[in-house]
Amino acid sequence: MQIRYSDQALKSLVQLPDSIQRQFYKQARFLGHNLLHPSLRAKKYHESSNLWQARVNRDWRFYFSIEEDIYYIHDIIPHPK
Repeated sequence: MQIRYSDQALKSLVQLPDSIQRQFYKQARFLGHNLLHPSLRAKKYHESSNLWQARVNRDWRFYFSIEEDIYYIHDIIPHPK
């Protein structure tokens, strides 16, 4: 599977601390190989818009959609607790 980033995701990514960026890239690699990787805890976030949520770490999440064989990363934000 391929991974593509929205402008918003790229903007968020460059503003993240280095440690969170490294964790995100690790999780993105897992996503590219296996949507069901346990550390992602990926789940459908919004059914009608085909939006998914996955875990960067305990405090950060990223949102993506799936179209054919491409994961589109939309944003990376603090976990909305």
